[in-house]
Amino acid sequence: MNPVLAPATSASLIRSEVAGLPLYDPGADPDEVAALSGGHVIKLSNNENPYGISPTVAEAVRRTLAGGVSRYPDPTGKRLAEAIGTNLDVPAEHVVLGNGSENILELLCQAVLDPGDLVVTQAPGFALHEIFPRVMGARVVKVPVTAEFGFDAAAWRDALAGGPKLVFLANPCNPTGAMLSAGELEQVVAAMPESALLVLDEAYGEFARTDPEYPDGLEALRGQDRPWIVLRTFSKAYGLAAFRVGYGIASDATLIQALDRVRTPYNVNQPAQDAAIAALGDHEHLAETVRRTGLEIARVTDRLRGAGLRVVPSSTNFLFIDTGCRSDQVAQELLRAGIIAKAWREPGYETYIRASLSTPEENDVFVRCLTEICAKGKL
Repeated sequence: MNPVLAPATSASLIRSEVAGLPLYDPGADPDEVAALSGGHVIKLSNNENPYGISPTVAEAVRRTLAGGVSRYPDPTGKRLAEAIGTNLDVPAEHVVLGNGSENILELLCQAVLDPGDLVVTQAPGFALHEIFPRVMGARVVKVPVTAEFGFDAAAWRDALAGGPKLVFLANPCNPTGAMLSAGELEQVVAAMPESALLVLDEAYGEFARTDPEYPDGLEALRGQDRPWIVLRTFSKAYGLAAFRVGYGIASDATLIQALDRVRTPYNVNQPAQDAAIAALGDHEHLAETVRRTGLEIARVTDRLRGAGLRVVPSSTNFLFIDTGCRSDQVAQELLRAGIIAKAWREPGYETYIRASLSTPEENDVFVRCLTEICAKGKL
């Protein structure tokens, strides 16, 4: 006789790994904040580029749309992969495209991880460096920074000695904005087991490259006889966040072929591919965006520190700020003023907010509101 099975419910069908996952926090909805504040909204929650796309990119998108969008995009992104390869002096078959670089993080976990595998990443860190491995049933160990938000070489050596299969290392780091020097990156690579895959996430690398201490991850890893992949994106410095296009450069074509087997065949739309090609060629717009961002990072950091707040030195377009108060309540007070920042909730950092910078005028409003809120004392 067949056993009598209880009828399924939606909850009973969900894998235990998925049921226990934290939700990714994209920040508050601007329309809801506008209704709450009754005025203009300043969105500082997603590390976006306030200066927009270049005219060259806008023209490329217009041409694509004029040609029609009733056909599927190039499933391989051949022209964009070749443009990236030419720009970085790598074979196009070593390039993978993603619906944002976070899509490639997901593909890597799907292609590489088995249940029980160990993944090592940073703390505080990007939530998806933890969420995607846990979806696959992997274990995640997070290496903390020092008390001064610096690189803890001993902690990294200890974590890597555990035999991870995958290592997520962001440089610069999200959410702190801090970067690893060339020597610190070398220490991580030297301590890694040869069997591990190093994923170097350089989503904010364009902002950091003005610092002579910042290592170009691709150049640092080219000669390594081990599996690695460097991730970059057009969402941040290039201003193409709405198009969702990122890319990875891998140590070998075998890794790219594995990612191609698990990705959806049309994961980057055609306007995004064409916009990215145009953005890649507009060096002047990128340089001006980085210059203006750097000036605002320095100016806003000085003002916040002058008001008595602790601000982590940032090599990105965002700041990690210790408010001295519960970050969720600070963020809620900012919402009432029409400002969206992200309250950080990782253990040990519950008084910190992360705020990307906008135009000088909007940044001034943010500084004034934040300092007034923090001056009230503990919320």
